Amino acid sequence: MSHQTTVLRARVPARRLQRAEKILHKLGLKPADAVNILLAQIELKRGLPFEIGTLSQPLLSAEAQADAWTEAFGAY
Repeated sequence: MSHQTTVLRARVPARRLQRAEKILHKLGLKPADAVNILLAQIELKRGLPFEIGTLSQPLLSAEAQADAWTEAFGAY
């Protein structure tokens, strides 16, 4: 069963793409893979998979992150 595909073109700052490609390479991904992941998450969540707003939220400390992880997924 073959899936129909289409070409998506987007203009992005060259330096941003270069930096992102370095990170994606470490993850074994290509930019197209990252776009497909983003689009899949938008489809699943019926919206963006992250919040966008003007109020910055404080980052969690390592301990708070560990607590949130344990609460969500149980002890490791």
